[in-house]
Amino acid sequence: MKTKVIGALALAGSMAFSVAAVANETISVVGSSSVTPLMEVFGETYSQAHSNVFVEVQGPGSSAGVRAATDGSADLGMSSRNLKDSEKSDDLKEIVVARDGIAVVVNNKNPITDLSKEDVTKIYKGEITNWNQVGGEDKPIVVVTRDTASGTRGAFEDIMSLKKKINDITVSAISQRAQVTSGNGQLKTTVANNPFAIGYISLGTVDDSLKALSIDGHVPSVAAIKSGEYQVQRPFLVLYKTSKINPTTQSFLDWTLTTEAQKIVSAKGYIAVN
Repeated sequence: MKTKVIGALALAGSMAFSVAAVANETISVVGSSSVTPLMEVFGETYSQAHSNVFVEVQGPGSSAGVRAATDGSADLGMSSRNLKDSEKSDDLKEIVVARDGIAVVVNNKNPITDLSKEDVTKIYKGEITNWNQVGGEDKPIVVVTRDTASGTRGAFEDIMSLKKKINDITVSAISQRAQVTSGNGQLKTTVANNPFAIGYISLGTVDDSLKALSIDGHVPSVAAIKSGEYQVQRPFLVLYKTSKINPTTQSFLDWTLTTEAQKIVSAKGYIAVN
């Protein structure tokens, strides 16, 4: 019996040591909900070849990702928009792991297939409020947007000129009547369930549940983004502090730019960077 107890204790100690060792190789990644699906596949693929490394991914939004990388609460941050001047620092580095289009989407029952960039801007400002003003049915437009922490929203506002200044402070020009959703998934569901809704999501997450519109005659596609014809696009950034990065995290970062990782980018419908 004594031998069995000693053996059990030794096994328990070994297991505890093993778990601790694995925990020491955990890479925490926080940020954009648009980058999250790609980062999760990156992490799973990398862990298959590096069994002692676990990549933990959370997607509360780009602003949260920038803060997490800046204050060191996560090893890596994710952003689906360019950094604001106020967020930049000499110690905060960024790498582009992919590029992504932002698709303007409507319900599958909506007859509209194309809008001009100007039309989209006016719809989101609340200046165009009925589908018949852009060649559609005589129905009110239900504008759906993302929350202010969203990198997709930030990039969309920049591209579509949806910012304005009030008392020298830059603020969103998106109508306050717009419905606000917290992620790509919720926005997709909202638009898919409302025949009069319009929204915008990561091109890599578009599926048959809704319809992506062409903008100024250019269909959102990888080819159109690469050629520059479809200009509603943004970078997928991974952020880190040079003073805090460790060899394990650096090796994972280096891997995201390899041919193997970039094939995953393309397979998921995003634009590879090499």
